[in-house]
Amino acid sequence: MNPYIQALLGRIPALQSCADDIERVFEMMMTCYDSGGKVLICGNGGSAADAEHWTGELMKAFEKSRPLSPADRAKLPPVLAERLQGALPTIPLTGFMSLGSAYANDVDSAYAFAQMVWGLGRAGDILVGLTTSGNSGNILHAFEAARARGMKTAALTGASGGKAADITDACIRVPADVTHIVQEYHVSVYHCISQMLEGAFFGA
Repeated sequence: MNPYIQALLGRIPALQSCADDIERVFEMMMTCYDSGGKVLICGNGGSAADAEHWTGELMKAFEKSRPLSPADRAKLPPVLAERLQGALPTIPLTGFMSLGSAYANDVDSAYAFAQMVWGLGRAGDILVGLTTSGNSGNILHAFEAARARGMKTAALTGASGGKAADITDACIRVPADVTHIVQEYHVSVYHCISQMLEGAFFGA
């Protein structure tokens, strides 16, 4: 078992049932990044904030230093070479305020994330949806669009997994049904995955 998962379970034993799925999502994301792909993340309400939060951990240093490689540094002016960091390409679909509101007004808000996935996603990319119920319609539609694009899909949900568990490649079902408790578990889960990815790509 990955030592970061072991440490997580030491702090939060209730997540033992999620260990294999956490490992699966990590491996999916590692393969995606290693092959030059990107990760799209979406969620609603507090989970939208989590999508933005998680993106921040992937796009800049989380726990480890991420200095640029000598080859990348050579391409940049010295001030940028010193201040830029290694990044894992991630896009929070929650950040497209004008596009999201325009699509809601002109078409249907339930399909806004799906439109973003259709426009941004490519085969080899991953869509991660955070939905405490597993039944958020706009996220389910986004998963369908991702599948049509040849993308992998992963969900972070509550205990039941909802419909998301049936249509995604991996689903981390934390052991709670009350929204704020599910979200508390989600933060610990994606922190762990961030640690694992940072260790894999920037550990040296």
